[in-house]
Amino acid sequence: MAKVEYPITEQFQTHGQQHETAHLGTWAFLATELMMFGALLVVIWYTRTAHPGGVGETVGHLHYWLAGFNSVLLLTSSLAITLAVVEARDGQARRARRLLLTAVILAGAFLLLKGYEYFAEYREQLMPWQVSPLQQTGAQLFFNLYLIATALHALHVIIALSLGLLFWVRQRRGRLPLPERITLLEAFSHYWHVVDVIWILLYPSLYLVGRPA
Repeated sequence: MAKVEYPITEQFQTHGQQHETAHLGTWAFLATELMMFGALLVVIWYTRTAHPGGVGETVGHLHYWLAGFNSVLLLTSSLAITLAVVEARDGQARRARRLLLTAVILAGAFLLLKGYEYFAEYREQLMPWQVSPLQQTGAQLFFNLYLIATALHALHVIIALSLGLLFWVRQRRGRLPLPERITLLEAFSHYWHVVDVIWILLYPSLYLVGRPA
């Protein structure tokens, strides 16, 4: 099917200029997000180096299989977002809307499963305000870093889910015509993918490396 040509908004002269400007602004914002999580990952790996025994004790308590399933959910949601953009470029607004809703549902499932994981850790008395079973030096520190990193990532998933749901509602009501507003959907897809990539970096850093045999 031939690509559908979409109009240029009044402040731009060409499609290329419009596309590059929108994506430059998006990546400038995403760079700040990557730097924030990058600094957090540096602290995580420094703690691993400084307290390998304590980190190993903490990692042994984390539910890596739940987090692994969550990784599958997020990767599948990224595929759905990518296909939604492809369909939107071809003028298939209904298909794009369905794929967008699929990604939102998968993100919601990720958050529910993460909430269950937090609840399981609460029942094991791992939370900072509880009498923790973690004994070795650095173990509680690493668990606190785990909480900060995963909670901050979950907040970004909530933002992505909320934006995706907003776009779905607006598109269904005809307030986000596609492919006319494809640049907005593309910029949103970049944010979604970056959130997923951050999780792929957090997953082995928190759950896998140093796990007791």
